[in-house]
Amino acid sequence: MPTIYQLKSRFQDLLRPVCRSLAANGVTANQVTLAALGLSIGEGLLLWIFPGSFLPLILLPLVLFIRMGLNAIDGMLAREHDQKSDLGAVLNELGDVLSDAALYLPFALLPFVDGPIVVGLVVLAIIGEMTGVIAVQIGASRRYDGPFGKSDRAALFGFCGFLMAFGLTAPLLYQILFGAGLALSAVTIFNRARAAIREKQSA
Repeated sequence: MPTIYQLKSRFQDLLRPVCRSLAANGVTANQVTLAALGLSIGEGLLLWIFPGSFLPLILLPLVLFIRMGLNAIDGMLAREHDQKSDLGAVLNELGDVLSDAALYLPFALLPFVDGPIVVGLVVLAIIGEMTGVIAVQIGASRRYDGPFGKSDRAALFGFCGFLMAFGLTAPLLYQILFGAGLALSAVTIFNRARAAIREKQSA
């Protein structure tokens, strides 16, 4: 199914000069991964401490975009500059789910948002990423199937944060948007599990 993740290769092409410069200056993939996690936790703290405030909400789309760039760069540093490591693999997977939780759970504190839907969305997001990793455990490749992967979640929450920053607080709107994200997350889990099993069986 279509997903923003399919644009990753084009995004990486734009970032490759930056990646080369970082590598030349001794920056490591793990440092970039930790920077992305630190940025996410910092923004998440702002969203939690100042729920519904303009500045944290309007910063969210920018933070999510920077995080996406850092995530692409750490992968390129690992693959293209011989920086792959077991620690890097662990930091990459844990960093993604911790960043998602830090950035998105504060939305459950907002009075015009259905908290359980947001919490459920974050839980399914974690299960979805775990499903992608389990594929490796059974002998398939790491699965990134859609329709609602990491980049798609970022687009949804970034869009909602932008709307909220400018005072759009209609509860029904966010019930629909986050409810759709919840349903698509469940479909994503199914698709990743099915694709992993099919890949293993056809190997």
